[in-house]
Amino acid sequence: MNSGIGGMLDRDKFLRRALWVSVAYNFAAAILFSFPASSLGRLAGLPSPVPQVYSALVAFFVALFGGAYAWLARQPIIDRPLVAFAAIGKTGVFALIFVLWLLGSAPSRGVLAAISDLALAGVFVSWLWRNRGRD
Repeated sequence: MNSGIGGMLDRDKFLRRALWVSVAYNFAAAILFSFPASSLGRLAGLPSPVPQVYSALVAFFVALFGGAYAWLARQPIIDRPLVAFAAIGKTGVFALIFVLWLLGSAPSRGVLAAISDLALAGVFVSWLWRNRGRD
């Protein structure tokens, strides 16, 4: 088990990689939400047609989170409150899709896709837990 400065740097490196995965995932999702009627959007189970204002706003906010993950990954010192915010966001996405699926309003493949959000949230929470008291 790594401890001290070396252990912290390894944990930061792993978190940065998870943040970059989140960037790619969010930008891909933003493209899907931009074009819900596309063949990929239909494959993902996105509703269609939807008013363009809804698809544009959802795509914008998903991309905005992706940009925040990229910004955070590039910082010399990782901001704990932003990692917590990222964990809340990723957990919330999974929880919403899961509840909507239980209510019959979201496809099961949406839950499967959102499992990656839950896994990334787990990485973020783990980093927060291991680095508590680091401030």
